[in-house]
Amino acid sequence: MYGLAATFADAFALLATFDHRAVEIVSLSLQVSVSAVILGTLIGLPLGACLAVGRFPGRSAALVVINGLMGAPSVVVGVVVYLILSRSGPLGGLGMLYTPAAMVAAQTLLVVPLMAAIARQIIEDTWQRYAEEFRAMRFTWLQSVTTLLYDCRHSLLVAVLAGLGRAMSEVGAVMIVGGNIDHATRVMTTAIALETSKGDLPLAIALGIVLVAVILVLNAAAFAMRAWAMRRYG
Repeated sequence: MYGLAATFADAFALLATFDHRAVEIVSLSLQVSVSAVILGTLIGLPLGACLAVGRFPGRSAALVVINGLMGAPSVVVGVVVYLILSRSGPLGGLGMLYTPAAMVAAQTLLVVPLMAAIARQIIEDTWQRYAEEFRAMRFTWLQSVTTLLYDCRHSLLVAVLAGLGRAMSEVGAVMIVGGNIDHATRVMTTAIALETSKGDLPLAIALGIVLVAVILVLNAAAFAMRAWAMRRYG
């Protein structure tokens, strides 16, 4: 029991003194995950809106694929990205493997299906209420998609947060394509796994505390922002 208390005390001491290792790892983690979520937002939300509004051959198959990819094993995604970015792969000449850019690519592939599926459900519910009005106003398909995305922007924060949570908690794919290289591609999740195996529990616990705290703070901020928007705009 004393050992556990001492470990947590050491972890909090690392956080209180802004340990340079922890700061570096946390900073890279935020850069990679936020970049992936931004790309996922630009791809996933419009994709979800198109699936909600569009009626085209193969739509049911597309929905099955998107919903299935929500639970895609991260290590499989990591292997796919690794093969694409390896020297023998189609994008091997870019030299992205074992860089933060490769980690962003892997996380983006993981969050896009999740964000698209959630966005589709949110927007489809709204579309069913306003479809007749849009048709009466002779809205084009693109006008309907853009209008619904804007109208549902507050509710779509759920999709963005889900993507952020998936990105920040990811370990398998970023380990494969990033290599967990010290001072280069080591993020919170991979560092926690490594430091735990090395027996450096204070650093692992400190990073775990930061990871949970960041996710809680972001969720609280998004909840407060959505509540404020609902009160102001209805």
